[in-house]
Amino acid sequence: MFREMDDESRSIYKVSRKIKRSELNSLYNSLRSIYQDSQFVGEIRALWPELPMLANLRCGLWYAPSFHSTCYFKSTDGHNGNWSFNPSRLNMHVALLAAQKGGCFVVDATRQGKRFPDSFSKTIPIWTCVLNRAIYEYRRSSSDRDISPEGKPGKQAVNPDHFPNEDIESWDCSLHLPLWVSDTEREKIEQQVDNWVKVLWAANADVGPLSKILNKPLQPLWISQNTVVWLNEVPDAASWTFTPIILVSASQPLPRAQRMSDGESGWNYIPGAADDEESWSRGLTPALFWKHAFTLLEGPADKCNRMVADIVERDRVSWAYRGLEASQIQVKSLKNNCGTYDRLQQKGNSSCEVEVNDASEQEYSNYTSIMYWIGETNIAICNATCALITQFTGSLIECGTDSHLLFPGMYLHLPVVDAKHNRFSLQNNLSQAIEFAKKSITNNLSLLIVCPNGEDLSVCVCLAILLALFNAEGTFDAGSLFREKGISKWDVRQRLVYLCKYAINARPSRGNLRQVFQFLLNLGNHDKACNDFH
Repeated sequence: MFREMDDESRSIYKVSRKIKRSELNSLYNSLRSIYQDSQFVGEIRALWPELPMLANLRCGLWYAPSFHSTCYFKSTDGHNGNWSFNPSRLNMHVALLAAQKGGCFVVDATRQGKRFPDSFSKTIPIWTCVLNRAIYEYRRSSSDRDISPEGKPGKQAVNPDHFPNEDIESWDCSLHLPLWVSDTEREKIEQQVDNWVKVLWAANADVGPLSKILNKPLQPLWISQNTVVWLNEVPDAASWTFTPIILVSASQPLPRAQRMSDGESGWNYIPGAADDEESWSRGLTPALFWKHAFTLLEGPADKCNRMVADIVERDRVSWAYRGLEASQIQVKSLKNNCGTYDRLQQKGNSSCEVEVNDASEQEYSNYTSIMYWIGETNIAICNATCALITQFTGSLIECGTDSHLLFPGMYLHLPVVDAKHNRFSLQNNLSQAIEFAKKSITNNLSLLIVCPNGEDLSVCVCLAILLALFNAEGTFDAGSLFREKGISKWDVRQRLVYLCKYAINARPSRGNLRQVFQFLLNLGNHDKACNDFH
């Protein structure tokens, strides 16, 4: 009898805890917490208004109405014992932007009760150190007339007088980690930095444009709500001896939700409330939130869910009237697209440096999207919103479960879903994408590849096409190099770095990249078997 009562009381306790947890993490509490933290972000931004501010996707995107750009530094790359430098998340546009503007902000938050996410504590410090050392090697090789056109130590020289030897030797290549990282962990990370520089070179990353404009080495600075800032002693960013990457952790470092009061009613503050948005946002996006922030936060808390549902539905209907289903996550992009086909034709050159220079002068918008042209391949990537509003002529591949675009030219719909929902969906459809691309390019047609967010599926399809039909320099060869050499994981990584040089919003998932590699591996083995048979 007592055992039965014990079980029953434990069951009631679990239910009550679950109810309490759901009340604490309500939609209203999350939005109210985000808005409060955004006030802090705005105050820090005002200290150096000349510096651009970037959101670390996806959590950071919620903490301000607008950002200059976005970036993607993963906390998992900075987890203790799992430190890494991944060239497929090179974020070179961040370094270029900081070099041009004299520094930049990066905004993120964490739920863990820590002052900073691991992406700030270790991932970005590792990234800055690797780039600084790569630039040092590049400049040393430059002065010795031993650098290749790809920005990798080689045989062909660039201007040896651009960087005096005394400036090279004073270049700071040290690893700058925050004080709370232990000495043991610091030593272990330090031991791996030189190997990560080799990984950067092996991925054929081009540091040449960055080396030309970066006058001071990159160095992170950390600011949280616990940081004391003396307003009368705020230094001018130009006075620093380094190029600052100012890491702003938006939320208060509390271990759990905390009860707040605004005079009339109370609410629960949630640290890092914007994290894991699928679990709480109910389809609301950062753009929609800031468009309706006053209505949502001034209204009754118990009506918030209903108001969000109405806002999301109205937004969906407005896009449906225009012939497009709105995606849940919209990446902010440039109002003035320096990468459009017309401007590409006028320039005759789509180098990374030119595109980032143009891009850095524009503010990112919540409601427009950019079309990213991949070098001289005549292939572009964008999201479905951009495809809808762009008068594109050529051929088009649309990736997604349903077809939404009415396109008058050559058109292919790939009914693919994310690897989380189907591990073979993309792999089973890549053959027709490559055949379609080959036909389009052979007929001198530009090719646009579209998916709902322009970050994952379209990037993976483009990557497969580049590997199967183009050489390492981005020249169409109808697959001759692929048939001759086959495919390796390093080939995939190098070509992804090349692609991300132009499509700076690319965030392909590991599962989808694995499908690309497996498809091309099978295709290469099949072609080899056919050649052996003949």
